[in-house]
Amino acid sequence: MSETKQSWIDSLRVYKDIRMVRILLLGAISGFPWVLIASSLSLWLKEEGLSRSTIGWAGLIFGVYAINYLWAPIIDRIQIPLLTKKLGHRRGWIVLMQIAILLSLLVWSFINPTENLALLITVGLIIAIASATQDITVDALRIEQINASEGKSMAAGAAMAVVGWWTGYKLGGVIALFTAEFFQNMGVEDYWQSTFLILGVVIILMNIGLMFVHEPIETDRQAKQRETDKLIEGKLGSSNIITNFIAYITGTIGGPIISFFKKNGFAIAVGILGFVFLFKIGEAFLGRMSIVFYKEIGFSKGQIAIYSKGLGWITTVVFTLLGGVMAMRAGTIKTMFFAGGLMALTNLLFALLAWTGKSELLFAIAVIADDITAAFATVAFVAFISLLVDRTYTATQYALLASIGTAGRTTLASSSGALVDWLNGDWGTFFVLTTIMVIPSLICLWFIRHKVKIGAN
Repeated sequence: MSETKQSWIDSLRVYKDIRMVRILLLGAISGFPWVLIASSLSLWLKEEGLSRSTIGWAGLIFGVYAINYLWAPIIDRIQIPLLTKKLGHRRGWIVLMQIAILLSLLVWSFINPTENLALLITVGLIIAIASATQDITVDALRIEQINASEGKSMAAGAAMAVVGWWTGYKLGGVIALFTAEFFQNMGVEDYWQSTFLILGVVIILMNIGLMFVHEPIETDRQAKQRETDKLIEGKLGSSNIITNFIAYITGTIGGPIISFFKKNGFAIAVGILGFVFLFKIGEAFLGRMSIVFYKEIGFSKGQIAIYSKGLGWITTVVFTLLGGVMAMRAGTIKTMFFAGGLMALTNLLFALLAWTGKSELLFAIAVIADDITAAFATVAFVAFISLLVDRTYTATQYALLASIGTAGRTTLASSSGALVDWLNGDWGTFFVLTTIMVIPSLICLWFIRHKVKIGAN
């Protein structure tokens, strides 16, 4: 008994590493933009009288997260003038994207949604592109904080990254919702536009914090990439501008893909990609429409902020850290089975809320249960793909796997509003369908469970 207790304590001690604090901040920087293009944008459009279908289809801007792999090689190689020299390669890219998001918020603060919907969505798309680009280098910097041989630290780092992401998203959401409600109660007509200016201040503070995140000294990554280019050039038989370009494209885009399939074998690699694509589709359908559902059932912005964001953040932090320990001890595969099953069941709580009507107690229970399962699922998922990447292609290969996962969540979930409309606003049936959506991914995981060797499976 004492031995088991000691081993749990040993697992928890991994979180004391100073690198975990840096990873926490990186996660927050990554999660905060989702407050802008998910919660804030959805509620802004809802309160301006736009339909559920319009709000759902506006979520197509999240599709850029599914294709950021395409420009990941650029992020891995190209240096930003001045910023790279002053801040480092990874941090330079992050700051550049944060500046783009900040400028976009300034533009949003002058837009009327009903008169300039196309411009509003275009600016939202720019925020999404900047955020997706930023995620490439944030994930690479996060992984590079930890040595490839530190499996337990990687699981703990994944947990801290998830805690950070949800901290940026949940607490950022609290700030956004309470600020908007405050301005609205003060009689400010364009209260959302004023709120975006306050959120811009949060971005500035995050950039100040970024200066305390250590960027590892240059590894041999670029040298190995150049070796790959030279090898391909040799195969092409000559060296000129055209062959150099072909070598670059092949080495940076083809290299990570070839490496992934070679390492896992074709059948298992396809199984992994199928699981990654399908795993969070049900959660994404629920998440895309959740804030619209809360509003329609009668909850105020303040109540949504307290239960969905504030209370949800505390739950997420606690259970993500516990999820990290579970991933260290039981392995990521078992943790994902556990979380996937619970994720399906907890979606039924929202169906119950829809059928019984407004209830603060049931709302709190549903949010807590959903955040617990999401915490376990996300930390296992992040640890899973973090351990799969080849350090020679850190940013590119992680971006590929993360993009495939995001593709399932964003492209398909964009039809969530249309699905609710097709069901004539039958939220209960909608949430039951999100439960069923979890099953295909668990089937994929079942077939590859014994062949993917990650930690203690």
